[in-house]
Amino acid sequence: MPQAWSDKRERQYEHIKESQLERGTGEDRAEEIAARTVNKNRAQQGESRTASRSSTEDVSPQHRGGKRSHSGPGGPTRDQLYNEARQRNIKGRSKMTKKQLANALGR
Repeated sequence: MPQAWSDKRERQYEHIKESQLERGTGEDRAEEIAARTVNKNRAQQGESRTASRSSTEDVSPQHRGGKRSHSGPGGPTRDQLYNEARQRNIKGRSKMTKKQLANALGR
């Protein structure tokens, strides 16, 4: 756990990690999920120095609760696909629809 976290965030991290372990998630994955959840909450509350647009404008992880998994009904959001396309330097991504982005990424 990073030193910058408050006691509340440390408790939240431990709770999420333990919950994931109880569900059968591996140790590394449980730590990753807990850290990502806490960091996103910190970004939404203005507790972090930097934050991505998807962290601050999206719903909280607790509210989302699996509504939008990567393999679920709607798959990843357009913003998630766009960010992946940006990382892969796909040209013309800003004008693409969600479906076009998915096709360009080979999904």
